[in-house]
Amino acid sequence: MRPLPIPGIALGCDYNPEQWSPDVWREDVTLMRSLGVDLVAINVFGWSEVEPRPGEYDFKRLDSVIELLHQHEIRINLGTATASPPPWLTARHPEVLPVAADGTTRHPGGRQAYCPSSPIFRERSLALVEQIAQRYGRHPAVALWHVSNELGCHNALCYCPASAEAFRGWLRDRYGTIAALNEAWGTAFWSQRYGDWTEVGPPLAVLSLRNPAQALDFQRFSSDQVLEQYRSEVAVLRAYTDVPITTNLMVTAHIRNLNYWSWAPHLDVVANDHYLDHRLADPAAELSFAADLTRGLASGRSWMLMEQAAGAVNWQPHNLAKDPGELLRNTLAHVARGADAICFFQWRASAQGAEKFHSALLPHAGTDTTAWREAMELSAVLDRIGEVAGTTVEADTAVLFSWESWWAAEGDGRPSEAVHYLDQVHHSYRALRELGITADVVAPEADLTRYRLVVIPCHYLVTDAQAAAVRRYVEGGGHVVVTFFSGIADEHDRIRLGGYPGAFRDVLGIVGEELRPLLPDAAVALDDGDHGRLWTERLRAAGADVVRRFADGPLAGGPAVTRNRYGSGLAWYVATQLTPDGMRRLVGDAADRAGVRPVAPENDGTLEAVRRRDGRRSYLFVINHGPHEAELAAHGQDLLTGEPVTGRLRVRGGGVRVLREEPTP
Repeated sequence: MRPLPIPGIALGCDYNPEQWSPDVWREDVTLMRSLGVDLVAINVFGWSEVEPRPGEYDFKRLDSVIELLHQHEIRINLGTATASPPPWLTARHPEVLPVAADGTTRHPGGRQAYCPSSPIFRERSLALVEQIAQRYGRHPAVALWHVSNELGCHNALCYCPASAEAFRGWLRDRYGTIAALNEAWGTAFWSQRYGDWTEVGPPLAVLSLRNPAQALDFQRFSSDQVLEQYRSEVAVLRAYTDVPITTNLMVTAHIRNLNYWSWAPHLDVVANDHYLDHRLADPAAELSFAADLTRGLASGRSWMLMEQAAGAVNWQPHNLAKDPGELLRNTLAHVARGADAICFFQWRASAQGAEKFHSALLPHAGTDTTAWREAMELSAVLDRIGEVAGTTVEADTAVLFSWESWWAAEGDGRPSEAVHYLDQVHHSYRALRELGITADVVAPEADLTRYRLVVIPCHYLVTDAQAAAVRRYVEGGGHVVVTFFSGIADEHDRIRLGGYPGAFRDVLGIVGEELRPLLPDAAVALDDGDHGRLWTERLRAAGADVVRRFADGPLAGGPAVTRNRYGSGLAWYVATQLTPDGMRRLVGDAADRAGVRPVAPENDGTLEAVRRRDGRRSYLFVINHGPHEAELAAHGQDLLTGEPVTGRLRVRGGGVRVLREEPTP
């Protein structure tokens, strides 16, 4: 991975000059300079502008915009313009259009109206990329190349004939023989055994339940196909430029179709789009989790926030504006957790189109607005804390996260449709956040040895190698907390026999006999006064100590929480969904035993504290999401005010502090 060639904490935005006249461009660039914009993404949706007819390219307007930005010393994040095909492409080649699982075609008129496996789309898009790369590959204003946009956001899963053929090729490469495919998919069930590759297809809608292993492999294939579009565009660009290349990932609560652990090694700069999701109970907590996961994709190094909203979005059922100070709190939560560039969608609010009610740095009402003044304040803050750039986040705890477990755990025929993988991850993460513990979010294959505590929530699908890594980690002195519906299946979604939780049974010192999910409105009491929801299991201890027991219901007296000494380490298992308070107490106990060092005092989640450091410096970010003043022990200088802090750092309700720390006297 490569650093963004802009010093300090960069401020950037998306710009769509094709929506505006040249007079507006000149006004915009002047205002960008006054705001302190460092980086502007352009040509993201420019295909129909630069190639209005097949093979006819017109760069006059794009040339003018690039030169205007360059003259004003604003660096460019140049898009390849392939995010959505122009009308002429799908009109001439309707076979490019994506097909849904029910076999119906999705039509143009929105965006991403193409199949990722379409050879026609691949050919035409790469021809466009080559024209753009030839023209601007050595332009001094270009600081970053932006491949497509939010790849796979709408069209990751396509079931058309081209996808079916590509899926068969992917399966042949993976399994080699049709016999190996039959074994992996368990096709002896329901008379699904295949005799020839031509009989195999995508998991289209069926009258009953689909084959879970087939559906899982189709998710893997689809992620790989979208990644291949990215890699193909990168290969074209590399022939003409040595500037860093990236694309904007979507590490967020509502996007699940791409396995970004396999994408990250191909990005020069890890970049993410994140928008507060007001459909969630705690949008700010999800923001922190997404930022920690993005840092995990960047292997712990700094990363780039490619998009966020200055105010409301336009695509949720209720598009809520940000409260006073919320923009600054949201932004510094990203910076605290590793972002060294902060960019917005978009610069100027659109007057037309599907996103006309999406907020922007420059709102419909112009510069004499609260929104503009808050953007100016944010820009000044980013300048004041620029020295933080290049430092890394300090964490001695990790949360293990798996897109493949997400896919498999929510497949057809699961024990309970009320159990959702990401909800369980967030439940565990919430406990850490409220304990003031900063956590890395890491891949199942990650090296765990640097962590004191690893939390493994709802990790349903586990390979032998992943299970062995957890076993070695605990045996060597590590501490883990594993929650229910973990270790159940192997990489083919084949149940690990001999008792639950299969892959982790020996480490945890338990044997599960029966999964007993609860109805969504049901609860069971525990002997410590807490209660559990969603899930129970009939367990027996096989060496583990029983920490909490079920106090009522059919499993009364049986283990609900266990703790097992394995080698030099300690492994906890949680066989139900505890209340948030109960989970916080349990994780707090595990963290204490592991020697974890919280950064903030325990609280209700409204106070965040995260430390960034390098060999010489350390910086403490404190964000108070609550209405009341909070305080914690600290020494140093506040970068926002210049004031010294000795002993106690006070943060007003809704406020933020960024401290250059000094050693405690």
